[in-house]
Amino acid sequence: MEVKQPIFIVGTGRCGSTIFQQVMCEHPNLAWLSALGDLTPGKYAWNGRLMKAVDWPLVGSVLRRQKPFRPWEPYRILEHCAPGFAEPCRDLTAMDVTEPVKKRTHQILSMIPTTKRNRLLVKITGWPRIGFLQEVFPDAKFIHILRDGRAVVNSLLNVNWWSGWRGPQNWRWGDLTPAQQEKWEQHQRSFVALAAIEWNILMDAMETAKQQVSSESFLEIKYEQLCADPMGCFQEITSFCDLDFTDSFANAIQKHSLRNSNTKWQKDLTVAQQAILHDVMGPYLTRYGYDIP
Repeated sequence: MEVKQPIFIVGTGRCGSTIFQQVMCEHPNLAWLSALGDLTPGKYAWNGRLMKAVDWPLVGSVLRRQKPFRPWEPYRILEHCAPGFAEPCRDLTAMDVTEPVKKRTHQILSMIPTTKRNRLLVKITGWPRIGFLQEVFPDAKFIHILRDGRAVVNSLLNVNWWSGWRGPQNWRWGDLTPAQQEKWEQHQRSFVALAAIEWNILMDAMETAKQQVSSESFLEIKYEQLCADPMGCFQEITSFCDLDFTDSFANAIQKHSLRNSNTKWQKDLTVAQQAILHDVMGPYLTRYGYDIP
């Protein structure tokens, strides 16, 4: 089935995009890429069969609870579509799209939607890749999940796979600018400072990327507002996506626990570490309406 008006969830990562994706996939007209696609990246049609099976009585509810069938960030599939898509050293833009990539992406992703689930939802994090994706899908919709950068940083510092542990020379966000390097050195190469710089880099990339699309194609949702008023937010989101806000979707939203855990950074980080965050991220936090004590 031809992919029309695909919906892309974008964000820095550790921003609440996973729970957002899980709730969105409760919508009866949305298809998604599952972990099954990463386990068997060459067998794309399996994911399409899954999209039919999740709507079968009894069977569907069981499948949804199995980890391989849950919504996923499908980088192995997307790497088959576009080599280098998963971990580029800079944001991907329209100039990076070749005709073979465009053709292959349409061919592969067209195997996912079904007659009922005829709209494709994909989550990616890190670089926005908005310019690249819009070049492939001119009618795409983009939803940016924005979260207080201090909470994002604290979350990064609690995972062992964060690439910042190996230093900026080994991560995927490009070289530090002289100003960023100076700021990092000023804080004795603090990992708190480096994670904050990463958030700044990705927010700058998002600001640049969203200028490439119209307001009708880009929606920014704050994680904090999503937790405070999930029903209101999802009504706005479905309207933006040209989806019906169905009773079944409303009921499904209520079954998900959306808890704002943003205060955790205040408990986990010392006063000195919090001061580093505010020094590095202060102007960015203010730009997005986050208070600095």
